[in-house]
Amino acid sequence: MLTLIKNARVFAPQSLGLQHLLIAAGKILQISRALPQFPSGVDIAEVDLEGKRLIPGFIDGHAHVTGGGGESGFASRVPAVGLSRFTRAGITSVVGLLGTDDTTRNTTGLLAETRSLREQGLNAWCYTGGYHLPAVTLTGSVRSDIVHLDPVIGVGEVAISDHRSSQPTLDELLRVASETHVAGMITGKAGILHLHLGDGERGLDLVRQALAQSEIPARVFNPTHINRRKALFEEACEVATQGCCVDITAFPVAEDEDAWSATEALSRYWQSGAPAAQITVSSDGGGCLPHFDRDGNIVHMDIGDPASLADTLAELLDNGVSLEQALPAFTSNVARLLRLHHKGTVAAGQDADLLVLDERHHIDSVMINGIWHRKNHAQLIVGNFESTSEKDSS
Repeated sequence: MLTLIKNARVFAPQSLGLQHLLIAAGKILQISRALPQFPSGVDIAEVDLEGKRLIPGFIDGHAHVTGGGGESGFASRVPAVGLSRFTRAGITSVVGLLGTDDTTRNTTGLLAETRSLREQGLNAWCYTGGYHLPAVTLTGSVRSDIVHLDPVIGVGEVAISDHRSSQPTLDELLRVASETHVAGMITGKAGILHLHLGDGERGLDLVRQALAQSEIPARVFNPTHINRRKALFEEACEVATQGCCVDITAFPVAEDEDAWSATEALSRYWQSGAPAAQITVSSDGGGCLPHFDRDGNIVHMDIGDPASLADTLAELLDNGVSLEQALPAFTSNVARLLRLHHKGTVAAGQDADLLVLDERHHIDSVMINGIWHRKNHAQLIVGNFESTSEKDSS
């Protein structure tokens, strides 16, 4: 069946004004200012947005789809994240990964959960490895995992500047980065090394050494959690000017914390003069957000929420930031980094991954590959083991 979305104010991310979109087989076939004409008898599902804003679906480049945690005993393992927690939040594509616990959780389980999300209608990929080096793999090497396992697009999240890391040396970091880069060349996949940054004073020192001492392209090194310390954020703005794409995490930040919220970090990044195309935002959905004492014991633990992406965008818009400025960090910048060539923009030939925003900047409707998962604030599709009451939650 053809779907015709009428009278949408399209931000692609750039503003295209009022448009009509024709969708079939999961693709955007046409975008036009004039209503397309069809022969009589053609079966068309029409949706009139009446001027509501239509934007690309969010691409969440960092989520613990199997659940994170496990840093305070086995009972602290976070459960897997259900399908509708992503789709309600406007996430149409997600990249799953392992964190601290890459022992009781592994690439096999992550790959299975990624495929499960795909079967339920979400666009999903994953990284091989986890916090520690040598990396946990399925086939025996990160290069082979990326080359031979379709959903695997890179390595991560490898921890640096963190007491939970394997304390990797520069040589170890360069070795895994080179394997990742070559695998990306062979396959056309992202081929990036996604780097967890901890609270350590060394910050991005290893990345700066890698950029200065190796031939590996800067795009391969992809630091995340860059807003967790203000000094680290300043470092990240510098490496972004050298070609790294850096990632902000949309986690909660207290007023007295030495960190920037995602909203504040994005605003400061744009003001810094660093390349606008080199910044992304991710949710850390399902991940453990721990607070440690000086002995490394957890004193408090939050859990990352996929909804933080939508909340961050709404806050930016409430603060007067334009959709054209804000959207790339959630959509087109992520698609470019991950080499998801049919994602992140609204254009003819692109995948029909679309969001509709209401007047309060909240997620009104969600389409993934031409299928409505959410419509007029009602959840139409939930995961196989989610409660049916999820359909009524907003």
